[in-house]
Amino acid sequence: MTITETEEHRPAEGDAAGPTPIKITVRRSRTDVAYRRIAWTAAASTFVILVLIGVFLYIRARPAFEYMGYWGFLKTQVWNVSGVHPSFGVGSALLGTLILAMISLVVAVPVSIACALFINEYAPRKILGFFPAKGLLTSMVDLMAAIPSVIYGLWGFFVLQNSMKGLSRWLSDYFGFIPGFKVNTPVYTSSLLIAGTLVGIMIMPIITALCREVFSLTPLGEREGAVALGASRARVIRDVVFPFSKGGMIGAIMLGLGRALGEAIAVSIIISLTFGPPNHLLQPGGNSIPALIADRFGSGGKLGAAGLLAAGLVLFFITLIVNLVAANIVRRQEKKRA
Repeated sequence: MTITETEEHRPAEGDAAGPTPIKITVRRSRTDVAYRRIAWTAAASTFVILVLIGVFLYIRARPAFEYMGYWGFLKTQVWNVSGVHPSFGVGSALLGTLILAMISLVVAVPVSIACALFINEYAPRKILGFFPAKGLLTSMVDLMAAIPSVIYGLWGFFVLQNSMKGLSRWLSDYFGFIPGFKVNTPVYTSSLLIAGTLVGIMIMPIITALCREVFSLTPLGEREGAVALGASRARVIRDVVFPFSKGGMIGAIMLGLGRALGEAIAVSIIISLTFGPPNHLLQPGGNSIPALIADRFGSGGKLGAAGLLAAGLVLFFITLIVNLVAANIVRRQEKKRA
């Protein structure tokens, strides 16, 4: 930005008027103008691409909506796209997706926040007197976020399932009076609980990395002021770090929720698709929209493809709503802090 000043014009003697004020002309530099245009174009392109994706999904999914109806597609809990009278919908998959997402958040959020606090607040400076602890732990968290979903799925299938059998049996024995926890068969694998726990482990690195970054942005002056007043480290975290980082923490959790809602490969490896009301968490079987799309892709002909695209459109709108709600919450927190 360039600021140009004009010379002050002083009137002749005897003129009653005072001196003419200095005029300041603001002119943006070419680099600034180019940067603003590029940023505006990138933002507008993101919005246009988002709209085009939604329009494409709706156009390709329209035959499924015309056949089943919008409400019928949402509430139907079977998926039969062949035969004389096809009947299909995402009622079962939609409920299963929401249950998996909630389980994953219950598993991931407390552990992620605790890990972020340890890395940022409690980690020692050096490990074994040589390795920088904070940098090493941060790199490990970032590396875990880069592991492919299929690797998590295989680890969950061969390792996590066997490790959670005892927990599932204990929940069934002592909490069987709660709907969804009573197991009618002695098999405790391939359940929604195991799949949700696996997805929670998958989103832990994302939430941890973002929360750690937000915690590190807490103003140093506020930290030192609280310590000077006699606050302990735990009190500083509760009264300074958490209030300052509340908006960023919500954004990190919602970003992890978006990842949980769209996870397909790991879930499809753990559970075998079943249709109907998801009224159990510990028995084999379950459903979710991403797993349904991954499992039934390429089958069912044109009507089946339209149905899967319709399911993708439903998931698209759910994710969009989650992101809008998260953005609104973060914006309100920023206004309160200001």
